[in-house]
Amino acid sequence: MGQTIDRREFLKLAAFGGLAFASGLYANAAAAADDFFFVQLSDTHWGFEGPFNPDAKGTLPKAIDAVNALTLQPDFVVFTGDLTHLTLDPKLRRERMVQFRDIVAKLKVKDVRFLPGEHDASADHGVAFQEFFGPTHYTFAHKGIRFIVLDNVSDPTGSIGDTQLAWLAGELAKLPKEQPIVILTHRPLFDLYPDWGWTTRDGARAIDLLMPFPNVTVFYGHIHQEHNHMTGHIAHHAAKSLIFPLPAPGSQPANKPQPWDPAHPYRGLGWREIEGGSASTEYRVREMPVRAG
Repeated sequence: MGQTIDRREFLKLAAFGGLAFASGLYANAAAAADDFFFVQLSDTHWGFEGPFNPDAKGTLPKAIDAVNALTLQPDFVVFTGDLTHLTLDPKLRRERMVQFRDIVAKLKVKDVRFLPGEHDASADHGVAFQEFFGPTHYTFAHKGIRFIVLDNVSDPTGSIGDTQLAWLAGELAKLPKEQPIVILTHRPLFDLYPDWGWTTRDGARAIDLLMPFPNVTVFYGHIHQEHNHMTGHIAHHAAKSLIFPLPAPGSQPANKPQPWDPAHPYRGLGWREIEGGSASTEYRVREMPVRAG
């Protein structure tokens, strides 16, 4: 799985959008049979129309084609929220979800996991999302890793909520402390930039529950850009969007999409491959751009 690099090197590389990896000490990669990789796509906003992406109906299909063209297919694919663009019309919301579902069904990989974003779920507390994509929070195991999906968007206040936090505590109680854990969620669990809604109101409670576990990594979406952050030993990695990039936290007065650049179409858009294995508690991330071809 390549050479070992330490956290200092990681931070340097992550600043340039290159290689990213998550918590823990990199182990010998001898157990190749347990190595795996998955693909993360995020913030597709199917149904969006506007000048910030004149190819709004093309970027998701382009990403699907790119994943299908990979020489080695991923173990699974995960969409970390905002599958569709917000609408208050329940009929239109479901139409967009049907269209999204039909496009994603073209993936060669049939193990596809879905998370809601606030655009999908905040208007109806996730009712329509559950009709098409199943539970908004759940857990699954893969190659010795425990994946936990948290829903911090169905509550329109951007909270996880007492009931789900109690569920999380119950799931964690079943695990040994050395268990490698990956959290998949939409909003950042920490206070990245609350003025723009880049937070989870009770995210600190979830982090407190996870802190006793030394091998925890969080992958999320929502902010439409790469971002890497540590809360103690827990690494948090945000993904790019497939619809439009957003500005760096607090870099301008308002949280507005970055303008489309005809000279550099698809700039700032992308998806990622995440490589891991049961013999390692780190994850290597390769950022993949959306291409015009």
